[in-house]
This record gives sequence, C-alpha cells and structure tokens, in this order.
Amino acid sequence: MDILLFWIFMSYGMTSIIVWGSIFETTREWIKSHSKFFGDLVSCTLCTSTWVGFFLSLCLGGLSRNYFDIHWIFGIFFDGMFTAGSVWALNAIIEYFENKNG
Repeated sequence: MDILLFWIFMSYGMTSIIVWGSIFETTREWIKSHSKFFGDLVSCTLCTSTWVGFFLSLCLGGLSRNYFDIHWIFGIFFDGMFTAGSVWALNAIIEYFENKNG
C-alpha cells in the first residue's frame, strides 16, 4: 500500500511540475512553438501522466510487476495507465476543493 501511495504522489508531483510548473515554463513554450504534438503532450495532465508512468516504470522497475506475474512490456503499459488514472483522479479531487473554496 505504501508503494502505491508513493507512486501516486510522486507521479502527481512530476506531472504537475511538467504541466504547470514555472521551472519548465520556458521549455514548455519552446516545445509548443516547435511541435503541436509534443506541445499538446506537455500541456495535458492526462497525456503527461501516462508518459510519467512509463518513465517511472522503466526507472524504478515497475509497479504492476510487484502484484502480477506479467511480461515487463505489459508492466510498463499498465503502469502508465494506472499512473494516468490515479493522477487524473487526484487532480479532480484537488480541483473540486479549489473550486468549492475559491
């Protein structure tokens, strides 16, 4: 359970830094001006979090392979899908409370 929570919060943090963080603003604008596809990718929470999941899976050895006996390629895919869904859900909860209080 700890691994799941760590994975979710780490992927949410990475995604939010890439999509909204001021540290990547110049890089994001440069990417947007040079490529529509990659510009859309770094502007979309769901898109970016999917690729963050793939990246984390490759770097950390995978999350889903800890729970299921699957080939590593499928593990990378499922980790990306899990990351996208969990980041989207966490972001939806945060936006709900931001809109409710603001």
